[in-house]
Amino acid sequence: MDRRTLSHGLMRSLEVFVAVAETGQMRAGAKLLGLSQPAASQHITALEKAFGTVLLDRSTRPARLTYDGLRLHGKAQKILDALSDMETELRHVGQKSLTLLRVGIQASIATTLTPSLINLAQRVFNVEDITLHAGQSGNHEHLLRTKQADLAITSNPFLDMDGLERHHVLTEKYLLVLPERYDGPTDSLEAIQTRLPLVRFGDTTNAGRQIAQHLRRLRFEPGKVIQADRSSMVTSCVAAGQGFSLLTPTLLIDGLVENMSLRLEELPVSGLSRTLTVVARKDELQSFPKALAEMAEQTLVQQISRHVGAIGARNVETDRV
Repeated sequence: MDRRTLSHGLMRSLEVFVAVAETGQMRAGAKLLGLSQPAASQHITALEKAFGTVLLDRSTRPARLTYDGLRLHGKAQKILDALSDMETELRHVGQKSLTLLRVGIQASIATTLTPSLINLAQRVFNVEDITLHAGQSGNHEHLLRTKQADLAITSNPFLDMDGLERHHVLTEKYLLVLPERYDGPTDSLEAIQTRLPLVRFGDTTNAGRQIAQHLRRLRFEPGKVIQADRSSMVTSCVAAGQGFSLLTPTLLIDGLVENMSLRLEELPVSGLSRTLTVVARKDELQSFPKALAEMAEQTLVQQISRHVGAIGARNVETDRV
């Protein structure tokens, strides 16, 4: 294979290479782009054959970029950014309204916000084509960096990324989540974990890392831990009596909508919260990012009050007076 036979698929191969480089894993990079691992590997192999060099050192786990791989990563990112900028500029030429919108949305609030988001985009901003990507903040970072998303509603404001505008949605404190029939102590995590395992988000998620780091600062080491990467999985385990958890009001909405039997209490430790933010590429989407943040805040507060109740509303802070 040479450059001529690769040219028609070059952009896709570069997208795959950047995804693998930034996630550090072939499987994770393939998942971000909706590909199988063998398909992603074929794209990397095609690039290596076309350019006559090795881009990934596959003798290590996870595979690492070689020197040539590092050089290609920087150049590939610039190429993809330039193409995305061109696409954005051309689709806005002569347009007074948005025609295409690509949104990354936190998986835990995707079901709650999707109908209102689509309604806002179509009826107020006349958006013709909408693509939604539900996932974790790590997915959103990749989508924004590779310009496969125009904005994201996420739990990470990506302060290390330039060229973004940020609009606060809400800040919410974590709650103590117990099985409905739990009758033990609630004033100490140490006492609770003698009766139940801790069920929490996995370390591959932003929420999981945040919770783990906070608990380490408190010198709390649970004897048993169950990890999952979706809030519905966490709440279903707790509802089944298999453990207790620490979750925010928005992380509880889906489970309570499904009538999962849970007992909610104030968390007996302080300082654990998460913030949801609308992050968008600066000055590309008119007033839509700000309007989306306001809509998301209103919708989430309403759903928290409706499904989580007073304890949820007490633990949510917004910018509204």
